[in-house]
Amino acid sequence: MEGKMSWTVADAIDYKGFPADRSKTGGWVTAALILGIEICERLSTMGIAVNLVTYLGGTIHLPSASSANIVTDFMGTSFLLCLLGGFLADSFLGRYKTIAIFAAIQTLGTCMLAISTKLPQLRPPPCHTNCKEANGFQMGILYMALYLIALGTGGLKSSVSGFGTDQFDEKDEKEKAQMAYFFNRFFFFISTGSLMAVTVLVYIQDEVDRSWAYGICSVSMFIAILVFLSGTKRYRYKKSLGSPIVHIFQVIVAATRKRKMELPYNVDSLYEDSPEASRIHHTVQFRFLDKAAIIGEGDFESNMGSTPNPWKLCSLTRVEEVKMMGRLLPVWATTIIFWTIYAQMITFSVEQASTMERSIGDFKIPAGSLTVFFVATILITLAVYDRLIMPFWKKWKGKPGFTNLQRISIGLIFSTVGMAAAALAERKRLSVARAVGGTTATLPISVFLLIPQFFLVGAGEAFIYTGQLDFFITQSPKGMKTMSTGLFLTTLSLGFFVSSFLVSVVKRVTGSNDGQGWLGDNINYGRLDCFYGLLAILSLVNFVIYLIFAVWFKPQKPKPALQMETVVNGC
Repeated sequence: MEGKMSWTVADAIDYKGFPADRSKTGGWVTAALILGIEICERLSTMGIAVNLVTYLGGTIHLPSASSANIVTDFMGTSFLLCLLGGFLADSFLGRYKTIAIFAAIQTLGTCMLAISTKLPQLRPPPCHTNCKEANGFQMGILYMALYLIALGTGGLKSSVSGFGTDQFDEKDEKEKAQMAYFFNRFFFFISTGSLMAVTVLVYIQDEVDRSWAYGICSVSMFIAILVFLSGTKRYRYKKSLGSPIVHIFQVIVAATRKRKMELPYNVDSLYEDSPEASRIHHTVQFRFLDKAAIIGEGDFESNMGSTPNPWKLCSLTRVEEVKMMGRLLPVWATTIIFWTIYAQMITFSVEQASTMERSIGDFKIPAGSLTVFFVATILITLAVYDRLIMPFWKKWKGKPGFTNLQRISIGLIFSTVGMAAAALAERKRLSVARAVGGTTATLPISVFLLIPQFFLVGAGEAFIYTGQLDFFITQSPKGMKTMSTGLFLTTLSLGFFVSSFLVSVVKRVTGSNDGQGWLGDNINYGRLDCFYGLLAILSLVNFVIYLIFAVWFKPQKPKPALQMETVVNGC
């Protein structure tokens, strides 16, 4: 019996609901099937986002700032909806069903977008001067397609990384080591999808037909769904532990009700009903929440027997779970600014590229494809970190690479320097525009002037994305990992929304009646360099605040009993 149990994963089940057999489920094979659907999701989302601003300006005839805001609002909504996907996965559907359902929704959205860009009736007539913007019906169809894609992306992304880590057993030393590499491999694979998007798909959009490119996204996503479903019998599944949002509110309500009660000197006097092995070490931060575990009169209602009313009394472990989520918030808040900077790479940086000399011999680089340097930098950075830095750091410090908080800080530094470089590059581009005239279609200055900003922000993303993903998954309670992943992805969402907000504010404050200002309708007459400089200053201030919170953060330590259990099961 003991031999049989050693081949099962303690907290995982198979597709029939039986304990998962370690030899027949999970591991890198199933993780690869899950990574496949994420590659295609990134292929579709990035293939649309990086070149959408040129479509909105050139075909839909919208002003520069409006086009940029539509893109950032679309991306922001995509990541904001990760919270909805995380809630549904943790509370009702589970990660497997959530991925399958929302992947289908995204496929439907890309199909609709392909149709809207193909039919002449769904876009304004082509023109060169006095162009007419798309009407309400045409914009309505476009918005419906974009936000179907956003809904699918949000639901899908909230569960993919969590379901991938479910395929590895944290209590098995070999599989635990594999999971440590999963975060880097995960981001490497989705960056590969991004690379295909900004090269092949953008080229097809500009040189063949935009609807063909979106059709390819739809077909690839459909194939990825079939591949994902083929692994149904081999996946490891985790049982839902109920809605984490409800659990959080229960602790807050119970603590508020008992706010006037005094905490006992002995922590052991607080209510606890969790098994010894799953208990969480008590911490002194957010001590007011401990009051939710004070046993008071009326906590055990007669019709509920020995089970307490969860809105009046919560276990100490449940309180500690909420504390763990609370400790994530300061780091969460101080990483938003990075994604505001990232938003500029797929909006204004693409507009900059569209005004510059992009020819290599007879081949003209599509403006949206310049982000290939951005994605290539991510892939190179991840490869160098995975193959050189991690082995060196393990040999020197005895640790497998930088900690998640260190990676986040490195990412913030790179992005700050990247914005400073972008401001300098834009100042040079503007000087050329003034010399030859802002109405010149292609300025006599090489587009490769923009490479440093793509390189620096790309390297920053490689560090901050893997650092955030690692931080939010490993430092969150077991039953709240999907919601924690959704929380991480909302930093991307809010970064895009902050970008839209800053663009609107700057345009209003610096704008003039003739449509100029820092962010003019024609960027050759604007001061985009000042906007980039503003972002660099905001990022520097944010970095200082982040360092304060990083020092304040105290990672959760497991109880000795849990550590012993991990060692025994890992042998």
